[in-house]
Amino acid sequence: MPTNSAAASDPGRVLAIIMGGGQGSRLFPLTRERAKPAVPLAGKYRLVDIPISNCINSGVRRIYLLTQFLSASLHRHVYGSFKFDHFSRGFVEILAAEQTATDASWYQGTADAVRKNLVHFRGVDFDYALILSGDQLYRMDYRPLVQQHVETNAEVTIATIPVVRSEAQSLGILQINPERRIVRFVEKPKEPAVLDELRLDAASSARLGLAEGAERFLASMGIYVFNRDLLSQLLENDYTDFGKHIIPRAIDTHRVYSYAFQGYWEDIGTIRSFFEANLDLASELPRFNFFDMTSPIYTRPRFLPASKINGASLDHTIVSDGSILNHCKISQSLVGQRYLVDAGSHITRTVIMGADYYESNDSIAENARSGRPRIGIGKNTRVDTAIVDKNARIGDNCVITPHGKAESYDHPENLYYIRDGIVIIPKNGVIPSGTTI
Repeated sequence: MPTNSAAASDPGRVLAIIMGGGQGSRLFPLTRERAKPAVPLAGKYRLVDIPISNCINSGVRRIYLLTQFLSASLHRHVYGSFKFDHFSRGFVEILAAEQTATDASWYQGTADAVRKNLVHFRGVDFDYALILSGDQLYRMDYRPLVQQHVETNAEVTIATIPVVRSEAQSLGILQINPERRIVRFVEKPKEPAVLDELRLDAASSARLGLAEGAERFLASMGIYVFNRDLLSQLLENDYTDFGKHIIPRAIDTHRVYSYAFQGYWEDIGTIRSFFEANLDLASELPRFNFFDMTSPIYTRPRFLPASKINGASLDHTIVSDGSILNHCKISQSLVGQRYLVDAGSHITRTVIMGADYYESNDSIAENARSGRPRIGIGKNTRVDTAIVDKNARIGDNCVITPHGKAESYDHPENLYYIRDGIVIIPKNGVIPSGTTI
């Protein structure tokens, strides 16, 4: 192992392990046919592009992605997006859950997923394991995180972010001493007395540059750095999850430190958080900036024509490549790739994920004869506060809005869903002309 700090924190000594196997039930129906990290984001990306791009921009070029649930589209996207040349040591490799002669079970949690793949990591030369989530939106340079890990002689370092009291109740909250060493961890604290004990004191807040008098708590981001040997030791048990089992126990027995991050970070865990994070990208000053080319977000290269705007009125809207907008009105929305919005339609506060392919004229004609709309949104249709998944067909003269409806609802024929007060048209969904939702 390198002896000096600069060499020890070299990103070339880091192996990134991205968790991509969860079912993502809280994001249903967006996860009905795909893994959570494969959910489309910002018109042209996938959630998994975020951690992989952060690794590349940080000089971490050896990346494993652990997958399990509905992973076919995730595999296809990753292999089509991230390729290193033959002369570099870099790779993005997928490790799918597998049964063996000694273990027939699938991944039971994040820690169990890493445990089952330790055999694959043994042939890789690295000093530090960087454990990442595949479903968060943030931009981070991991080099300062690893640098602090080395300088503090930590055995585990957890990336943390200051949050307010209302957010603290749904996250894992940490308490630190003046040296940034973690001395206590509480998962989703609800009791006011416990929260009072966990809030940052004035000295810690000042060190983090927080406003004086602001009440903040340090929440785990689910991003960890482990010394290589210790990772194997901590997994010599049956514990299944890092956040629930491994980390709380390690705090009592090992040197576990906090690395405070203060940029934008959003855990895309629910339909509401996914919806709001996407719509924020269309605001004038989005909290996450895809236009920052100092740390670009990479994705699959597609060779599509520029979008065509035929008299459409657009306000605070992102339009991806290859789309056609005909004399419609779109505001506070995102339009994904290869999508048609026809004349007279009005789209407001809607995330449209686009289409995977263009329909041929024969396909359009055949669908018309059977009464099915073409892929896209037809004429004189109104869509408000909705998510329209890939390849959705919405006909003419439709009204789609959650207003006046239940917060959660499943249509008997799966025509649509409502989650967190947002209408969701599922992937490959068909909404006949004249439908009112």
